[in-house]
Amino acid sequence: MKKTFQLNIEGKNRDRVLDAVKHDIRKYVKRQRRVPLPEGVDYWDFDCRFGVSEDSAAVVHFATIMGLVDGVAREGGDSFYLELLAKEGRRSAKPPAEPEEGVDVQGAQSGQGGQGGQV
Repeated sequence: MKKTFQLNIEGKNRDRVLDAVKHDIRKYVKRQRRVPLPEGVDYWDFDCRFGVSEDSAAVVHFATIMGLVDGVAREGGDSFYLELLAKEGRRSAKPPAEPEEGVDVQGAQSGQGGQGGQV
């Protein structure tokens, strides 16, 4: 989705327009996530750009989009540009966690801890 959203539409309540814009963004994301994943892909990720205009749009993290939309509305902006492009996401393996020194891993796993045990 590459779109410039107008927040000030004559004859419409600005708060309702803002809610409708957020709904459109969420609806697009849900629709894209329903698309079947190709072989070897773990999830759908999104490349995001946000700005007052298409020329000034900067790369942003997907989780910050709604906060940025709210920020533009709070500042009284008339419109903003949003670009959401779905891409393939692959999870990377986490390195195995090393046990900390001084922690009794055996006792914690067998249920022999300081809580709930018999005296």
